[in-house]
Amino acid sequence: MRSNGSLVLEKYSFGMGDRFAHQASAQLRACMQIVAKGVEVTPVWNKSHREHAIVGSNPTSVRTAAEEAIRKLNWSRSFYIDADHIRPETVDAFVESSDFYTLDVADAIGQPAEEQELKAFIDRHPELVGTTSIPDIESPFMTTRADIERIAAKYLNAVQEASSLYRHIESEKGKGKFITEVSMDETDSPQTPVELLVILAAIADEGIPAQTIAPKFTGRFNKGVDYVGDIAQFEKEFNEDLAVIAYAITKYDLPQNLKLSIHSGSDKFSIYEPIRKALAQTGAGIHVKTAGTTWLEEIIGLAESGGAGLQMAKEIYDEALDHIDELCAPYATVIDIDRSKLPTKAEVSNWSAEQYADSLRHNPRCPEYNAHVRQLLHVGYKVAAKMGQRYIDMLETCEPAVARNVTENLFDRHLKPLFLG
Repeated sequence: MRSNGSLVLEKYSFGMGDRFAHQASAQLRACMQIVAKGVEVTPVWNKSHREHAIVGSNPTSVRTAAEEAIRKLNWSRSFYIDADHIRPETVDAFVESSDFYTLDVADAIGQPAEEQELKAFIDRHPELVGTTSIPDIESPFMTTRADIERIAAKYLNAVQEASSLYRHIESEKGKGKFITEVSMDETDSPQTPVELLVILAAIADEGIPAQTIAPKFTGRFNKGVDYVGDIAQFEKEFNEDLAVIAYAITKYDLPQNLKLSIHSGSDKFSIYEPIRKALAQTGAGIHVKTAGTTWLEEIIGLAESGGAGLQMAKEIYDEALDHIDELCAPYATVIDIDRSKLPTKAEVSNWSAEQYADSLRHNPRCPEYNAHVRQLLHVGYKVAAKMGQRYIDMLETCEPAVARNVTENLFDRHLKPLFLG
């Protein structure tokens, strides 16, 4: 939405990937269903440079597909196009079509800031040294100047890179014409409340009007499968992060709608309840970013269609198995595939449409569900990309089954448990 001429991200927003730009209408229907239940959730279509490079698409295609769905379904509410995990070397291609930018500064985390700038930061923020009491966090935090110096040394350079990237986008699009997210999730360990507070103080110093921030949480956020980790610890970190953000908004005059962003949030079913509970208790907003889930529903739709669709789904699995090392390499830190639990090509060749769909659909209660098959195919979209128009034609042939699965997946397994319980 717009406020005083500037884009302001709504309280609840949901990031949706669409590898092949054919499911925007099916995705939007899920948002319409949650709105009909009384919860305003704003769709954000996200796609990264890496995905565009693999598929052979361009950033404009994301907006084109989204706007076509908006017209088709008469959606009158807000929507956004996210240049996902953008970096200085990739940002320019997204300037024309995107209005949401996820600034990926992971590579700069841990790179020491200049000594003079580090000292200046600490001198500006004497309030960070000593005892800090944050509402809704049980115990106060005790820090020394050395503690703050150590934290700032790890993150200050990354925030400065985010600032440089933000200024570049602002120079191209204009102030208030886009939404900014700062991504700090790809680091070695979860940020403590004090670390997040230092990061937010630095973001405020740089004048970055961040509307979402993606910190690192405990546990594994693997692609396309459920959260792996200590749910109670995640809940503690999530609630503490909410409290730090609320405190920092007032302390450092950050945007009033600044909220947490959960990356690789697709299929993290076991943490949806703690998130929903925290949002209900605090009134906070959330941005959940998914990717790859829709592509997997496409394959399920092909399989359920039987005939040539099922044969193509099997072909995609065969090719993914043959090229497993190549496909997994870019995602090595966010997948855990036990190759001994992957069925052979011969086994899959004998699967019925129901067996294929059940092995892939994320239903842990189903005996046929195979998380290893799901992770392999999640990163295997390059196989379909190489099929080119043949794959697109099959998507269109099998559209009823594909669209049904896409909508049901987003609404029943994501939006509904996140916002309705």
